[in-house]
Amino acid sequence: MDFRNSDAISGTITGPGAADLLPSTATSAVKIVIVGGFGVGKTTMVGSVSEIRPLTTEETMTQAGVGVDDNFGVESKTATTVAMDFGRISISDRLVLYLFGTPGQERFWFLWNGLFEGALGAVVLVDTRRLQVSFDVIGRLEERGVPFVVAINHFPDAPRYPLEELRTALDLPGEIPMFDCDARKRESSRDALTTLMRFLHSLATKRGG
Repeated sequence: MDFRNSDAISGTITGPGAADLLPSTATSAVKIVIVGGFGVGKTTMVGSVSEIRPLTTEETMTQAGVGVDDNFGVESKTATTVAMDFGRISISDRLVLYLFGTPGQERFWFLWNGLFEGALGAVVLVDTRRLQVSFDVIGRLEERGVPFVVAINHFPDAPRYPLEELRTALDLPGEIPMFDCDARKRESSRDALTTLMRFLHSLATKRGG
């Protein structure tokens, strides 16, 4: 399935165009959250896969964040999400996913509670250059009982490790899907969401059985 792509808009909401309207065949809508530490690619994933113009709340990073935000490994990053990212993708003619990207800095994590409300599941983006920032993220999802899958977002200068080594490092149970991902690519981001939906379906089937 081909998905429309467009440039992200920052802090601006305009009226819907024809491409922004829900398909007339859509019967189900699901809220999905894209989570991860600072600079792991959440805004990029939402923007790459959304079939509507994504809403972003990126702001230029300032001196106020020095000594507060942990930007180790992403020192060249000049903008950051301060509230959320939002996009939409049609998985099928009937099923639509609403995507909410969370802010990565800990000082904005109080916003996560609202973003998690009503979410069916989450995609956790991981940067192998800063694996330690994923521990608290995964812990918060486990505490809230939000089902999730883990996508290893590969940056050009990031070290590569076997998935099983990363699973052990993150202390993930074997049943939680973990896979490689390139958040810049629409197809890869779509595959990550499809993997999550399959995982959620398998959990629902187990509960029903």
